[in-house]
Amino acid sequence: MYTDGAAQGNPGPGGYGVVLMSGPYRKELSAGYAHTTNNRMELLAVIVGLEALKRDGEEVTIYSDSRYVVDAVEKGWVFGWEKKGFKAKKNPDLWRRFLQVYRRHRVRFVWVKGHAEIPENERCDRLAVAAATSGHLIEDTGYGASEETLDL
Repeated sequence: MYTDGAAQGNPGPGGYGVVLMSGPYRKELSAGYAHTTNNRMELLAVIVGLEALKRDGEEVTIYSDSRYVVDAVEKGWVFGWEKKGFKAKKNPDLWRRFLQVYRRHRVRFVWVKGHAEIPENERCDRLAVAAATSGHLIEDTGYGASEETLDL
C-alpha cells in the first residue's frame, strides 16, 4: 500500500491518495477536505487504506513519505502518546482511529523519499492534489476540535 497526503496551505484545503495493491488487484482511493493540514491528510491516507482491507489479520506494508506517520509508529511514539491520553498532541482523533485499525493487522512501514520518481508514491501525490483541488471538499470535523469535543 502506498499513501500520501497534501494540503494547499497548511492549514488549507487538502486531500489524501492511497494505492492498494495485492497480486493482480489494484484500488485507488482519494478524498479532499476543505480545511485541514498536511499531517492530518498523511495520517488519514494510512487509516483509509487500512480500513479498506476486507479481512482482519492481513500482512501489510505501507510505503509513505510522511516522517510524521512513519516515525510515530516505527519509533513507538504513538504508543507513548496513547498511554498519556494524547495530552498536548495534535490529531488525537485520527491517532485513535489509526490505532484501532492498525491493531487489526500486521503492519510494517517503509519510509520513501517524496517526489523521488517512485511511481506509486507519485500516483498517490497526484490523487491527493487532485482531491484537494477538486471543488468537492468534505469538512474535516476533527481539525481544530479540542479533544473534549470530538465524537470518539
